[in-house]
Amino acid sequence: MSILGAMIIVPANAQWNTWHTTQAISGGFGLLGSIVESAERKKAMEIWEREKVQYQPTFKKVQDEAKQLEIEEKWQDCLEKYEEVSKLNCDYGYTDQKAISTKITSLYEKAGRTEEGPSVVNNKSVTLPDYSNYRFTLQNPITKGKKDNTSTKIVRVSCSDTETRIELECEASFPNFDVCIMPGTYIKAKGSGKLKLSAVENITTSPTNTRIPWPYQKLRFALLFPALPASAEVFELIEPSSDWKFKDIRCK
Repeated sequence: MSILGAMIIVPANAQWNTWHTTQAISGGFGLLGSIVESAERKKAMEIWEREKVQYQPTFKKVQDEAKQLEIEEKWQDCLEKYEEVSKLNCDYGYTDQKAISTKITSLYEKAGRTEEGPSVVNNKSVTLPDYSNYRFTLQNPITKGKKDNTSTKIVRVSCSDTETRIELECEASFPNFDVCIMPGTYIKAKGSGKLKLSAVENITTSPTNTRIPWPYQKLRFALLFPALPASAEVFELIEPSSDWKFKDIRCK
């Protein structure tokens, strides 16, 4: 899976600190030499620290407004306020970002925004109401890539005589986390040859990207392929030109 991220000053950890910010800022100055890098980093850190103090009252005010709107059940306004809270927190790291992102995700449905598609992490659309038409269905057939090179996990595999359905889940690492699937992605089992991607659900294929707005939000999506041989017991899922690979996925 291809991942494209918008540039941000501070990485989206659950709780940021000065070390994280220093690391993020220092990466852009390596070619200027260590002396210039140190001076620029120090200057950038000073600016960031001043801004953090400057905007802290604003963060607290918006956070309190968001909580009040939640009490009043004004869901759309509440969602917009929590998104303001999240933006400030991603920039300056006032509190636990995971809790804010979880709150935002829970408000999508209450605010009536569940039909807006992947841009608001529309995960329910991927889970089918009935899997009885598949000869084999298994949740969590494996949990991660062979080389621990992806946080994406396979949630469910379903096999029929006409298709192979793979449901996956990925988590955003930073704001405006863009993901997509390469069209050449394929599955392969012993004796099957490469079976190319035939359709996707709740995610886009390259060059179009699907955006996950906030850190720690999860996107559930499905990849559809032609049917595997009925004799196949395990298969692999490969996205060419990337490190995104899964091996030994159970299908029987």
